[in-house]
Order: sequence, then C-alpha cells, then structure tokens
Amino acid sequence: MAMDQLRAMRIFVGVIDEGSFSGAARELDMAPPAVTRAIAELEGHLGCRLIHRTTRRLTLTDIGAEYLERVRPLLVDLDDADALATAATGQVQGRLRLTGPAAFLGDSLVAQIADFQRLHPRLTVQLNASTPLDEPDEKSDITFLVHGPEPLDGDIVARVLARTEVLLCASPAYLDAHGRPERPEDLARHQLLAPDVALERRHWEIRHRTGGDVRTVPFGSSAARMTSASPELLIGAVRHGLGITGSLSLAVAEDLRTGRLERVLPDWHIATYRLYAAMPTGRHLPLRVRAFVDFLAERYGGDGPDPWLAAAAPA
Repeated sequence: MAMDQLRAMRIFVGVIDEGSFSGAARELDMAPPAVTRAIAELEGHLGCRLIHRTTRRLTLTDIGAEYLERVRPLLVDLDDADALATAATGQVQGRLRLTGPAAFLGDSLVAQIADFQRLHPRLTVQLNASTPLDEPDEKSDITFLVHGPEPLDGDIVARVLARTEVLLCASPAYLDAHGRPERPEDLARHQLLAPDVALERRHWEIRHRTGGDVRTVPFGSSAARMTSASPELLIGAVRHGLGITGSLSLAVAEDLRTGRLERVLPDWHIATYRLYAAMPTGRHLPLRVRAFVDFLAERYGGDGPDPWLAAAAPA
C-alpha cells in the first residue's frame, strides 16, 4: 500500500501542476482513466475530497491545498535521495525537464541534446516552450533565461552558458526592394518591426564596433509597422519581407547561414544578452542536471564570444 500511495501522491501533484487529469496523463505517460482512478483511490484512502472537479476547471479543496503543501516537499526529498544514490553510480540517466524560449529550444538546443543523448542513452528529455521568464520554473530541472544587457541578479542559482547579440536583420527580397541601410540614420526610411520592450524605450541605441560612435534610432508605435511581445512572430514576419527587426543571434543564426535573412548594419552593435541555465533553489542537483549544464557551457563557450555569430556566416 505504501508504494501505491506514493505513486498516487505523485499523480495528485501532477494533476495540480498540469491543471487537468488529461495533462497529468500526458506528462506521466499514463492513460487518463488510470489517473482518475488513482486520485479516487487516494481520496478514498484519506477519507476526504482533495480536488473539486467541474467541466471547465479543477480547484483544490481546503484540505487538498494543505495536503499538497505537505506532499510536494516530501516528493522533492525522495527525488533528491534517488538522485544522490544514482550519482554514486556515475551514470547519467533519468528524465531531464527543460523549459525555455522556443527560439532557443529549437534547432540550437535540440542539436546539443542529440549529442548529449548519444553519450548518455539512458537519458530522456522533456522540452517545455515558454514565454520569456525572469526566474526558474520550479517544475523544471533547468530553465533557460535570456537576460541583459546587465548581468542577472537576485537569489537565483544560474550559470552563464553563452552570450547572444541583438542583430538587425531583414529578408533579401525586402532589402532588394527598399535598399540596404548604410548608416543608422537610414533606418528611419524603413519599415521597422519592433518588440514591445523596445517600444517602451522608444529608440534603438546603436554603437559602432570600432569605437565610441553612438547613434540613436528613435521610433514609436506610429513608426513601427508591426509590434509584438513574441520575437518568434516578428522573425516570421521579417522572413515574409515585412521589414527590419532586431533579433537575438541564437534565434536567427540558421536563417542568416542559409541566406533566408540578411544582417543589416553589421558593423553596428545594439546590445549583448546572456543565456543562463537556471535551476530551482534549495534542491540537490541530480548528476544529469550538472552534467548537461557543464556540457552546454563547454559547447556554447560560457561568457566568451557569441557562438551563434560564427554559425551565422553564410554557407
């Protein structure tokens, strides 16, 4: 009964974390009826209702909220104990849960995961695309944070994996039709696609790479042909020839390498961001987490030069 109850406790936490029985079934690789049955058996064992169920949502009962508060740290402690025992074998194995922006999780990270899994075939990986985050996702082993230009601060356990520059880019078709800017001032005559965060500053500040020459390219909502909080959407629009945008090198390296996009004003610098691997605080880090972070830091170069700039050179 103890092992069955432990399994039911994990399923209960999974249902709450995923927000649904079907979501927990997918996450735990179980049939939905088995999840429903496990929760019913747990509630029967405890003699109380833990979750209010409606056709639209799930909510915890008062006792369910208290039970979750006690159960979650217990499961974390058990996982930590398992991780310590596994680390003693020196084998990288188990499930690695990764969360980060889709622009990074795509070609760049997947290629590294493939190489890492060839070295460690007993490792499985779960990828969770997210909007940009400022702190670790407590449900993930590693959360990839893109932050800058100033260094990351706060009480966060994180390691720098790479630097990534903001590049101006456009499709060759757009530049053929509208001309290629030669100076920052030329951008005022072009169609700019701006991220919402840039609109808050109302300008791009551009510095020449050879010295201290700094230019300000002003724009507001009226000057930006398209805006979005999603960098991926703006990059998609630029691919279709709608204008010029600023993007992190990690998101457009493959487009630039294949010639689908072209750098604009390559001798001018906008900003440098850092890519971090952030991990939940107060928790033992399993061997698989430490080994993968070490692997990525070696591959991407840590706080060294932007690794995507070299990869962006046309084929």
